[in-house]
Amino acid sequence: MSPLIAADKIEAARQRIASVVRHTPLMRNARLSALYNAEILLKREDLQEVRSYKIRGAYNRMSQLSESQRAAGVVCASAGNHAQGFAYACHAMEIQGRVFMPAVTPKQKVEKVKLFGQQHVEVILIGDTFDDAAAEAHRAAEEGLTYIPPFDDPAIIEGQGTVGAEILEDHPDPIDIVLVAVGGGGLVSGLGSIFKQLSPKTKIIGIEPAGAPAMHDSLREGKVVTLDKIDSFVDGAAVRRVGDLNFEIAQLVIDEMVLVPEGKVCSVMLQLYNDEGLVVEPAGALSIAALEQLAGELRGKTVVCVVGGSNNDITRTEEIRDRAMLYEGLQHYFIIKFPQRAGALREFLNNVLGPTDDITHFEYTRKHNRETGPALVGLQVAHRDDYQGLLDRMAASNFEYQVVNEQRMLFELLV
Repeated sequence: MSPLIAADKIEAARQRIASVVRHTPLMRNARLSALYNAEILLKREDLQEVRSYKIRGAYNRMSQLSESQRAAGVVCASAGNHAQGFAYACHAMEIQGRVFMPAVTPKQKVEKVKLFGQQHVEVILIGDTFDDAAAEAHRAAEEGLTYIPPFDDPAIIEGQGTVGAEILEDHPDPIDIVLVAVGGGGLVSGLGSIFKQLSPKTKIIGIEPAGAPAMHDSLREGKVVTLDKIDSFVDGAAVRRVGDLNFEIAQLVIDEMVLVPEGKVCSVMLQLYNDEGLVVEPAGALSIAALEQLAGELRGKTVVCVVGGSNNDITRTEEIRDRAMLYEGLQHYFIIKFPQRAGALREFLNNVLGPTDDITHFEYTRKHNRETGPALVGLQVAHRDDYQGLLDRMAASNFEYQVVNEQRMLFELLV
């Protein structure tokens, strides 16, 4: 029996969630369409009231609880969009819920969960990781609360599949390609299920951050794999392990997987804000960030990019900018040994910096009884190709240096 979620089940989910979930627009993007010589359409799930598609699955799952389950209450573990969708559903259905979140979760996210859940949700901060929070949520479930998972559940997948149903309704003409971010796999398995049944010629391309290729590696190995470590920056799509049911379906619906560097995601986030006034979270930008890698495949095609959410923390702005600049080869950090004498810095400025180079960071403390002292220096170049000239001038001026960008642990410690 095929694990695909039947189209009629997704349609039934659509009816269940209609009172609380917005039918989000499918919008043509003129800039991207011109850039890639294709018809680029954005499915704007960032316009949901909770600013992500996660409300779809959470509400669909909870709307099917029995009366006794509703009375006993529900529980989830999440540090992001699932918690917000869960909280909104609790308040809408007047079900008491408990949300376990890592103690390190930014205050802004915690407050949003409380705002959506109001008196129907208790937020409990515990542990340092999602795994710590999840362990507590499962213990609560053993005490009688119903656990609402983020992705590995048929009803969750049905709810997320309604994104695909709306796309097909809004664009009855053939769609060549759909690009969709993949985290645990709930969205791609639901959306992919309905497309394979109602629009089988559409190519489904899953997009993951390069630092968390859980679905990519699982499909390559032919089994669900658990990653030893991940880069959690694209937090809405960074998981160590995809769902078992999601993987079964993904094997049938995903035609191609693409990995996008986190720095590229940051560049696209900034570009979307500057060019479109569009604020998206890292996972929400993934599908658009993959367009450049797929440019040759897109020409003349109708392409849908699912913009999954816009829950971006404003405190991450500097990190996003820094990652973007590093990826683009414009920002570089060095530990440079300066002679401890007057005029050394002036020589560096005059002899090493090019006309368009700029110092963005400088930390130096004079060391007594030493001939040289190290400084942490951040340098920004106007063009990627300017970097080699910078290195050449440092060597010619006999400045000893280490490139911090290439030493991850040192970079994270110092920068």
